[in-house]
Amino acid sequence: MARKCEICGKSKMFGNTVSFSHRRGNRSFSPNVRRVRAIVDGSPKRIYACTRCLRSGKVKRAL
Repeated sequence: MARKCEICGKSKMFGNTVSFSHRRGNRSFSPNVRRVRAIVDGSPKRIYACTRCLRSGKVKRAL
């Protein structure tokens, strides 16, 4: 699955996981992406959109 929002472009980010003894290791943060039917250029199409775009109303759902 493409872990990238087609609306805002949000994709995987990287950071550190820090243990109790403060040893650091690599980790990744994936966005919460859903495959939804949306109105794109006047016709329904399946796109990948993050839940923040869905919640804020940037995506017009096709039901």
